[in-house]
Amino acid sequence: MNTQQLNRAFRNDEISAQELAASLQSLFDSREPEVLAFIPEAKRFERLQKEAEELVEKYPDRNQRPALFGMTVGVKDIFHVKGFSTQAGSQLPTQALQGDEAASVAKLKDAGALILGKTVTTEFAYFTPGPTRNPHHPDHTPGGSSSGSAAAVGADLCDFAVGTQTIGSVIRPAAFCGVVGFKPTYERISRAGAIPLSPTFDHVGVFTHDVETATRVASVMVENWKAATANRRPTLGIPEGLYLNSASEEGLAHFKDVCEALSASYELRPVRVMDDFAEICSRHDAITAYDAAQVHKERFAKYEALYSNKLADLIKRGRAISSVESLLAERDAFRERIAQTMSDNQIDLWICPPAVGAAPKGLASTGDPVMCLPWTQIGFPAVNLPTIKNDENLPLGLQLVGKWNADESLLAWAEGIEKTIKGM
Repeated sequence: MNTQQLNRAFRNDEISAQELAASLQSLFDSREPEVLAFIPEAKRFERLQKEAEELVEKYPDRNQRPALFGMTVGVKDIFHVKGFSTQAGSQLPTQALQGDEAASVAKLKDAGALILGKTVTTEFAYFTPGPTRNPHHPDHTPGGSSSGSAAAVGADLCDFAVGTQTIGSVIRPAAFCGVVGFKPTYERISRAGAIPLSPTFDHVGVFTHDVETATRVASVMVENWKAATANRRPTLGIPEGLYLNSASEEGLAHFKDVCEALSASYELRPVRVMDDFAEICSRHDAITAYDAAQVHKERFAKYEALYSNKLADLIKRGRAISSVESLLAERDAFRERIAQTMSDNQIDLWICPPAVGAAPKGLASTGDPVMCLPWTQIGFPAVNLPTIKNDENLPLGLQLVGKWNADESLLAWAEGIEKTIKGM
């Protein structure tokens, strides 16, 4: 059985906590040594069995069990989780990085989720990668910075996983690993208890096997969630211009095929946007650098030698920036322009590539996040939907972007689009 089947069986009392743990261990032992998605943990499955047994004792009536009862979750190792240390993919001493359990993790536990373990992250959620490999092709990157979380779901090691996105660290690895990735509207999932990179741009997001599961998890994690139904088909905007042309030849060819598949059922509306795309990217980099310098000010002063060159360079660039107030004002104006463009053209969702192409070969880079950058900058909700695999067995996908605070509608519409494009 796969993880979803195991969860259904456990929820319905068809298998015991012991059988659940044993089956999950079998899946784990068969894939994890190659994928390396998780931080090593002694006696992982003994702990998991005990926690599953406690969950059954707490909720003996299966009709009264909470939304995520028995679902296994991998948690990116920048989140504090009670009983686990936090290393954040860094070389810093662990005592310098601990804190109270993340609010988002507490919500998951309250809803019955079982923590399978901490997942590998790039160093402090920036670009220096860990050991994780792409579950579809071990010679290729899984993406980053939520490398382990995306790969864990892509390898079917857990029901879902939690990550973060500051530029493209949920949507891009989800696309590379062939899973659904959901990044909500900025701050609709609490960031409390997660080590930040750029508080201006950091989003907590999730990786799942399908949109239905993403919606179930979102209903627990997203603040003020109000269920939505797709009572009509959305109008889909295509953001033409410099932004879209940043995708690779493969990425654009695949996007064209997806648009053709969607055009039979949906209205597609091309609109030229982001003629200042170079300035948008430069602004994002400057704000991220400034924020990182503030976040790491004390730790960097004490442990500079333990930081990678990539992150050290970002922090040093950020220290040279005295203020980002004007850049934040430009960001706000950019957000208003996109919102107005959607309104003027009656666009419900943007569709675009989730990455420039499939996962690149090699593990030294996590890939280019540029196709996610503008949507992260303005904080609009986004989702990756897996489509097909290319000739190298590497997944490709489609990115959907909704309106500010319209997360519920985005996911409701995503279910229909998922059916249209899956396997194409």
